[in-house]
Amino acid sequence: MKRTSLWIEGTTRTGKTTELIQAFCSWVEDKRQHKSLSSVQSVTQNLASSVLVFSANDDNRRDLADRLSLAVQGSYPIYCKTPIGWMRDEIKLFWPLLFEELSLKAQFPLLLRPETEQFLATELWRHHRSNDGNSPEDQFLASLTGNSEFRFVRQTLDLLQLAGASGVMVEHIPYILEHGLEGGQYFLEQLNNSEMTETSLGQLRGDLILEWQKWCLNRGLLTYGLIYTLYWRYLLPNPRYQDHLTTRYQGIFADDVDDYPAIAADVFKFFLDHNAFGVFTYNPDGQVRLGLNADPQSLSQLSSHGQVKILDNYPRIQSNYGELITQLATNPLLVETLPDCFTSIQTISRAELLRKTANFIVENIKSKQINPEDVAIIAPGLDEIARYTLLEILSAANIPVKPLNEQRPLISFPLVKGLLTLLGVVYPGLARLFYGDDIAQMLTILSYDNRQKIAAIDPVRAGLIADSCYQINSENCQFIPLENYPRWDRIGHRATEAYNSLVDWIKKTQLQVEQEQLSSPMKVLDKAIKELIEVKYQLSYQQLSALKELTETTQHFWEIDRRLRESDPNPKLPRATLIEFIQLLRRGTITANPRPLYYLGTKPSYVTLATVFQYRSLKSCHRWQFWLDISSNLWEKGGASVLFCAPLFLRKWSGQSLTPEDDFEADKARLKRILNDLLGRVEDKVILCHSDLSVKGTEQTGPLLTIVNGCKQI
Repeated sequence: MKRTSLWIEGTTRTGKTTELIQAFCSWVEDKRQHKSLSSVQSVTQNLASSVLVFSANDDNRRDLADRLSLAVQGSYPIYCKTPIGWMRDEIKLFWPLLFEELSLKAQFPLLLRPETEQFLATELWRHHRSNDGNSPEDQFLASLTGNSEFRFVRQTLDLLQLAGASGVMVEHIPYILEHGLEGGQYFLEQLNNSEMTETSLGQLRGDLILEWQKWCLNRGLLTYGLIYTLYWRYLLPNPRYQDHLTTRYQGIFADDVDDYPAIAADVFKFFLDHNAFGVFTYNPDGQVRLGLNADPQSLSQLSSHGQVKILDNYPRIQSNYGELITQLATNPLLVETLPDCFTSIQTISRAELLRKTANFIVENIKSKQINPEDVAIIAPGLDEIARYTLLEILSAANIPVKPLNEQRPLISFPLVKGLLTLLGVVYPGLARLFYGDDIAQMLTILSYDNRQKIAAIDPVRAGLIADSCYQINSENCQFIPLENYPRWDRIGHRATEAYNSLVDWIKKTQLQVEQEQLSSPMKVLDKAIKELIEVKYQLSYQQLSALKELTETTQHFWEIDRRLRESDPNPKLPRATLIEFIQLLRRGTITANPRPLYYLGTKPSYVTLATVFQYRSLKSCHRWQFWLDISSNLWEKGGASVLFCAPLFLRKWSGQSLTPEDDFEADKARLKRILNDLLGRVEDKVILCHSDLSVKGTEQTGPLLTIVNGCKQI
């Protein structure tokens, strides 16, 4: 007997995931009772291959997989994926079907990282020219430099991702841009007196995307936008692939589908139409990724395919005061006094606000009013000043604090910068990329003595050596002996020994590179990390993560470079590739994003520091929440969480031009969801942190200022 699929709907923390886990256990037990299998192992293999579990993002995926494993007592492995992760695996697994249909070269696909995608697309489109080279489109592309070029390329690549996620053909992008944008307010500044129209600029974006798509497919390169496009347009409609899907999976469990792309709804409908059992959870106050490929309204239509279960056991603060808070935020004329669970910290300057907020947290933790793990600091946008100030004050008081998803540029790590400089010294022709300060820092970093916990070559001596003993001849460099320095006796024995040892290592490595014993920069980096870093440092987790990211990035870059050389009749010189790699890292676009740590037993206690988007994506809760910069206008703006032209690629788009009124309504709806979601994730108290002046010194008059006026000041 076929079981009826289940649609579970409820706001934040009403027990949706718990209901999904219970439904999962019930379904597994039902399958076991109706299967006559010969052994426990066959049960395990059958169930593991027949159920597919989805989660909205990678952090939630790990948590959901753990909870499901505990619920079934680890009786079989849980196959839990994000939508894009699953589609990526499917594309790679069934790649032969695609290169047959698209007549592509039979080669294993390689996934481009976003920063590599940006770099390669920029290089490709810089050479995009018409026959005469004098068209307005050519002039426009030639005029793009610096940030304007970066923004134009990023926005254009995002259009491919949005189109793929919503199931829109790439060829239709120019039409959507032409009919969806009013007055061209979304476009970059155009050339003065240019004849380029909005329509031709939209057409240019479409042409560039088609060129990029063809260029990638011919070389077997994948991006997230191409994964979406290939899956919905070519793989999912393929009858042979559909046969595989129907035989592989009989159960689908998807948590938080309000954060899934529209094509995920097509996949789920296919499963449901082929007698698969499905359980889906939906949060109307979630929709965190609306504007980042998600299409909640398309996914909400799945509710008509089964039984609907509405959960209404709302958290206390949200149920009691959620409606009042949203009314205050949307009606500036409304005046209400808020209960004691809402208090405020108010100052004139933002610097004073940051200090006062951090000191208030320190006082309450020291007096045992609250524990670090019970505190979350949430801001609409977390600039470096706020991050540094809060980290410094809390850390100085010995209170651990953890910024969520902190993505520091790799180049900001001294170890990484020192290794990059070492590459420039080892390989010929790169010396002019680095200055004396770079060499001095390298000497200090690579001469660290772990036993004495100090660098053998301190910064002062390193500066003297770099100025006196580092010479650049033409494009090459050399380190002359310290004895040639008139006051070599000022360097000292320990620094001299460290310098000579490092110079000997560089000379031996240069010889190995010339003899091709070290065939790539990847091997040089690996040798340097093993012989110059690991033996001298007791590396912290952050340093290990940075080095791991550096080696993975280097391996990825040269793997892509090798693929490009195979398909390019006139490949770039190895020196040019290395220069591009060093410059890419120097721009700070590649970051170290360590995987979350797993702990046995009790997790460590720390204060959580996050942006609104990061905190809502985490789907956690705390006793106390500090809403930083509460009167900032950023609370109602999507900012970086809304991609260029994202509203035009929702399936509910009317086909009419977007207007300022549309933006206003979208901001208003987003703010209401944010407030309800945050209130659902707090247990005891919300502290509103307000400063009259912003970080730029301007007066702050955001929509949430009315809430500040209605609560008691600390």
